[in-house]
Formats: sequence, C-alpha cells, structure tokens
Amino acid sequence: MNLCHPDPADLNQNEAEEFQNIKWHRKQLLEDIQKLKDEIAEVFAQIECFENAEESRLVQKEKELCIGRKKFNMDPSKGIQYLNDHKLLSSSVEEIAQFLYKGEGLNKTAIGDYLGGRDPLNLKILQAFVDLHEFANLHLVQALRQFLWSFRLPGEAQKIDRMMEAFAARYCLCNPGVFQSTDTCYVLSFSVIMLNTSLHNPNVRDKPPFERFVSMNRGINNGGDLPEELLKNLLYSIKSEPFSIPEDDGNDLTHTFFNPDREGWLLKLGGRVKTWKRRWFILTDNCLYYFEFTTDKEPRGIIPLENLCVQKVDDPKKPYCLELYNPNCKGQKIKACKTDGDGKVVEGKHQSYRISASSPEERDEWIKAIRASITRVPFYDLLSAKKKKIARKQ
Repeated sequence: MNLCHPDPADLNQNEAEEFQNIKWHRKQLLEDIQKLKDEIAEVFAQIECFENAEESRLVQKEKELCIGRKKFNMDPSKGIQYLNDHKLLSSSVEEIAQFLYKGEGLNKTAIGDYLGGRDPLNLKILQAFVDLHEFANLHLVQALRQFLWSFRLPGEAQKIDRMMEAFAARYCLCNPGVFQSTDTCYVLSFSVIMLNTSLHNPNVRDKPPFERFVSMNRGINNGGDLPEELLKNLLYSIKSEPFSIPEDDGNDLTHTFFNPDREGWLLKLGGRVKTWKRRWFILTDNCLYYFEFTTDKEPRGIIPLENLCVQKVDDPKKPYCLELYNPNCKGQKIKACKTDGDGKVVEGKHQSYRISASSPEERDEWIKAIRASITRVPFYDLLSAKKKKIARKQ
C-alpha cells in the first residue's frame, strides 16, 4: 500500500475516516496559508501606499518650505506668516529664532532686517536669536565675528542700535567681569566695527594708528580706561583678518532689483570723459545702479548713497539736471564703482554725479526718491550718543 497516497478501498472504516480527516486538515492548512499570504500581501500594499503618501507629503512639505523661504527673502514678515499658516513653523519665539539662526536658504539681509524690527514680537525673537550665540571665553572680536556672520547688519540706525544692545548684553552675560557695563561693550563694539572699515576699506587712505584707537575709547569703562593690552589685542585681530561679511545666494541680484524704489532712463555725464550717455537707472537699497541696457544682468556702475546729497543744478548743455555730491568732502572722489571696457570693476572717477532727466517733473520725482533713500553711516551717531550716556552717569 502506498503510505503517502493510500487507496481508500484498501482501508478499513477507521483508517478511512482518519484519512479523510488528514485530507480535510491539509486543505484547511493550505487555505490558512493562502489567507496568510493574502494578508501579508495586503500589509505590504498598505505599507507601500503609506510610503508613497509619506513621500508625497514630504515632497509637498519641502515645496511649501521652499516657497516660505523665498517669501521670507522678499518680505520677512509675510514669509514667517506663510510658514506659520502651513504649519511648517510654529509661532514660538524660540522656534522662529532657531529657524533664523540656522538660516538655511535664507537671505542674510532679510534676516537682519527682520531681527531689527521694533514690534514686540521682533524684539523677543531678536533676544532669543542672540541667546543662541555662545560667547563665553571669546574676546570681543571673536564674538563679533560670530554674531555678524549670522545676518547682515541693516543700514537703519535704530535697527542697528537694538541689535548691538542685545549683543552687548549677551556678551557681558557670557563673560562677567570683562567690562564694567554693557554700555562699555556697546561702545567698544562700534569702535571695532569702524576700525575694521578704516583698516580694510581701500577708499580710506589714512589708516588709524593704535594711539588713535586708544584715544577713541578713553573713559568708556564707566569713566575709566580699558587696559591697553586688551585694545592692542583687538586691533591686531582686526588688522590681521577683516570681518567676513556673509554673502547672500545667487538670487541676491534678483532680490535687489525685484521691487525698486524708482527706475527709468536718464542721461549721465561721464567722470573723466565729459560726454552724456543714456543709462537705465535703478534706485533700491540706498544705492543707485545704472545699466547700459534694461536686459543687462550686471550693472555698469553702483553709487552708494550714504552721506551724499542731491540737488537741482543748471547745466549749459542739458536741461532738468540733478547732481549727487558729498557735502563734507568737496573735491574728493565719491565712493562708487563701475566696470571698465574690459569688464573689470574699478573705482569711480566722479567728484559729483550730474544726471539729466527728460522733464522738470521727472527730475523732481528722482530727487524726491533719492532724498528718501539717502542715509548717513549710523555708527558715528550711535557711538556719540552712547558716549554721552556714559558721561552723564559719572
């Protein structure tokens, strides 16, 4: 008899019943195995579906995050609101500060502009942002390097004042006993920033000696002088390595010219060769840019407007003229740059810039827009005000 597949005719009744039970159990086992396989296949299908959905959700989240960053770079407040609305960023002050501190994909100029805001929320975020910096056991220049790398310092005096006040308070908290007050740290920080400009700006020919740096900071330590060894270390640190200014990403030019204060065709008088040339002018971010064609991606020249004045002027050859000039340094070249015929960036040749509009109305509109954009370097005013505050306390 075949033991694996017996002939039912050869079995007695008990054996036949046992044989039928075995067949039934085998059938049930096969059915159970198939059911299990089907359940496993269903689980894998659900996992795959979940993974696809999760992948799609992550892709969508990354897309929305990218949009939020771009919105932030164009308008920081709207960018933060967009990220809040899409639940990519909570309204927590600490979380927003961490987002700005990491700075992934964010324009450093936009970060500085947002942190300098005067609204109560901005002030809280600024404090939380500064608290993320660890300045313990760093000398002042090292701390300033770290701080000024995390954003670009805005040009508005009140914003700078708020940000440097927060920096000075944080530095003194991390390094108790180094200075007698946060005012001392504030003033010295500005002195170091101005020293950096004086030592490394090619337009500044008169480099300040150590004695002048010492003289600038006399009496700022609650009426006393800071140790000369401390000042000497700060000067040598800046002299050997200037502050690194964070560069924004490749979209920076697009951001700069996206929403100008004013733009249009004007005639510009040459600096060395006195010929009038038609140029496309764009006024934005306290600078006047001019292009040869509206389609040019790079400007032919850049005129920073800080410390300049603008006025109407009569010209025998062209009507409706305006003039940019430096009231404090007559006869000296204005700080500006341009590209020469070989495409090299060179220093501008102008002691003043004379520009002609097509009508008196257009000239007056340009003068109004330029005056609204012109700024003075705020460091000196802030430093002077803080020194007066220290003197009043004595």
